[in-house]
Amino acid sequence: MRIKSLPESERPVEKTFRRGIDRLSNAELIALIIHTGTKDKSAIRLSEEVLGAFPEGIGALGSCMPEDLLRIEGIGRVKACSILASVELGKRISSFRADEKISIKNAQDIAGIFMEQLRYAKKEHFKSVLVNAKGEIISIDDVSVGELSSTVVHPREVFHMAVRKSAAAVIFVHNHPSGDPDPSREDILTTKRLVQGGELLGIGVLDHIIIGDGKFSSMREMGLID
Repeated sequence: MRIKSLPESERPVEKTFRRGIDRLSNAELIALIIHTGTKDKSAIRLSEEVLGAFPEGIGALGSCMPEDLLRIEGIGRVKACSILASVELGKRISSFRADEKISIKNAQDIAGIFMEQLRYAKKEHFKSVLVNAKGEIISIDDVSVGELSSTVVHPREVFHMAVRKSAAAVIFVHNHPSGDPDPSREDILTTKRLVQGGELLGIGVLDHIIIGDGKFSSMREMGLID
């Protein structure tokens, strides 16, 4: 059944204005994103097939690649990009913070900033969060993308921006694509090396947060950072 064949009150656009966007099903939301179906499928039917391609649930869209969507008959490059753009926009909105300085009180505050951004990432992203003497975030800097190692995450690169921006301390954040936030042996060794580097520069390492799928670990809370 084509969308135009549906009762007007059940069409996604009309339904949005009558009842609110939050009343739409996942398939109806995706139908609005892709806008049109094919000659054989309505936009809603095609959207149901998109959802069916990810049996683990809609959260899997957070880490899908263009190629994953292109395997679905009826989804071309434009529709795939529209879906991915909407997913990325959702991630950015969820991690958005106003321009005023954010004060960090605990590991949960940091995890809340990065969880939606990193929980679905398929590669390891290592970031440094620079804070001033009041515990307010000065900046968030990307250090590396890829497998974490002491070679890639070297104190020279990690503390370069901290020195330039006169940071009082730094918090490290990286994700585990496996979804398990427990620190590996390499994580622990690399962190100890960075803590030692910070001590030489007079820049404290407050914590190292590891982001998993909906959960996180804090090396300070685990007693791995003094």
